[in-house]
Amino acid sequence: MNKWGKLSMGLLLAAGLLAGCGSNNNENNTAASGNTNTGTEAKTLILGTSADFPPYEFHKMVDGQDTIVGFDIEIAKDIAADMGAKLEIKDLPFDSLLNELSSGRVDMVISGLSPTPERAEAVGLSDIYYKAEQAVVVREADKDKFATMDSLKGIKLGVQTGSIQEDIAKGIEGAQLTSLGKISEIVLQLQSNRVEAAIMEGPVAKSFVKNVKGLAITDAKPEVEDDGYVIGVKKDNTELLDQVNKTLTRLNSEGKIDEYVAAASELAESK
Repeated sequence: MNKWGKLSMGLLLAAGLLAGCGSNNNENNTAASGNTNTGTEAKTLILGTSADFPPYEFHKMVDGQDTIVGFDIEIAKDIAADMGAKLEIKDLPFDSLLNELSSGRVDMVISGLSPTPERAEAVGLSDIYYKAEQAVVVREADKDKFATMDSLKGIKLGVQTGSIQEDIAKGIEGAQLTSLGKISEIVLQLQSNRVEAAIMEGPVAKSFVKNVKGLAITDAKPEVEDDGYVIGVKKDNTELLDQVNKTLTRLNSEGKIDEYVAAASELAESK
């Protein structure tokens, strides 16, 4: 599910002036924390995420209800609980997340966010909480055909808009990119032969290959100068950023993030 690449500062600044960008397809989930707030009213922490990125964040039927789950969501729940706040989740297109954050429509972004210099200029970024490799997904019959990065030159590639995988694909000679907002849309393009391969986050690729018949991960190894994933907050919200880093430090010291990754991966693979 990544999650990823850099958005140009020009696009960020221009899009930040537009009201409601990417908000037409929002889907809200709310998770109440178990802590009691010190104020008279419970605080609400609004999380922006692109819930099409298993095992990071994805939709799952839980007790008969469509619920956004994943290890990023568990981390967000911990942050909210440590604040004594109620967590509200907004499901948004990945390429609109930073604009929603800068405009104040969400308080925090967790969605396979890489700490690029451009992002660091636009928003506040947390400490790194997770690292993962990239993968190339193809139709099963093409696994040997696209076993190296050189074999991807000049072919049709599917990637997520605004992601680090999109940047990787742009660096492949002659590659013809199909950039879409959702990983599931890219998988459909692959299944219908509209693209020949797709570049995805490693755990996301494994989840889709496990659950979608006829797909495979090749031996091609995309390389990227990526330090890992971070959480984004509004640029001047140092109080929230400090709390996010405090929670991440606690979760890492307790081994909780590895537990969340394992549990979310198992959940993503279950029917």
